[in-house]
Amino acid sequence: MCLHRAMLALGHPAGLHVTLIDDDVVSTANIGRQAFYACDVGAYKASTLINRANMAMEFSLPWEARVERLTTKSNVFQSCDIAIGAVDNRAARLAILRGLENTSWGIRYYLDLGNRASDGQVVLGEVTCRNQKGDLKNRLPHIGELFPELIDKAKDKEDDGMPSCSLAEALEKQSLFINPAVSLFASNLLWQLFTVGEIEHHGAFVNLERMSVMPMAIDPEVWERFGVSRTGKRKKVQQPSRLAEAV
Repeated sequence: MCLHRAMLALGHPAGLHVTLIDDDVVSTANIGRQAFYACDVGAYKASTLINRANMAMEFSLPWEARVERLTTKSNVFQSCDIAIGAVDNRAARLAILRGLENTSWGIRYYLDLGNRASDGQVVLGEVTCRNQKGDLKNRLPHIGELFPELIDKAKDKEDDGMPSCSLAEALEKQSLFINPAVSLFASNLLWQLFTVGEIEHHGAFVNLERMSVMPMAIDPEVWERFGVSRTGKRKKVQQPSRLAEAV
């Protein structure tokens, strides 16, 4: 909402139009770490947050909530410019990526936010639709190209996916401030993109335990260190486990 209001104040005619997609409900473990209250427990997260945002903005440009789960067959990004993913599993990240590939034309931004116990990453990439045969050499690599293991849903089984029943239990697994820290860097990246029109870095790695931040420069040489190389032809991003099965 802060970014939306700032853009309006700077003369943007409409600000941001946001569609929040999530089928999860509020649990007691969310209270204290996220923008929820005791009265929200059991309600859908998407509807709760969007209704609250619309009331705060006096319904000047109503945002939309969609209570549903994305799959690799979803086609919900056709009209979007930027997809922002704040998910906690590889299957959901793969669904976002495939959903962007399912669009019928062009290239769309994909801003990925992810974190572990006390560190996380923000990566702004660009995803080419599957109908496009060519690929630009200066296209920003997305999270699935830089870190293929983060879209490998087979590895979700290896993670500790047990839900936390209380705030105390959740805090044993994750730092209290890692989510807002990662969100702050993501918001600032969008702020620079929207107001300046260009960026020198398209991501950052945040580590609260070490009190450090490492930016990711827009530089093909940097991308090559992550195994990203361009031939001018579009390549479908594959899950590492699927590639191993094919060998």
